[in-house]
Amino acid sequence: MIIISKKKASEEALDQVKEYLVNHGFDFHQSTGADRTIIGVIGDTHTLDEQVIGAMEGVHQAVRIRPEDD
Repeated sequence: MIIISKKKASEEALDQVKEYLVNHGFDFHQSTGADRTIIGVIGDTHTLDEQVIGAMEGVHQAVRIRPEDD
């Protein structure tokens, strides 16, 4: 799953997202740009609800990465 922040999202809002992920047993990788932050969630994210995360303060969009069909 990739989580895309709103432009200029506050650190406090992003910290809440990261805390939510850690509390649900996930690790993440953060990439911070000039206007947005991208959080790549590490692990099997099938238990994470995209809509719940997408509704969190500071989140623009949560996108689940589906495995390719072989």
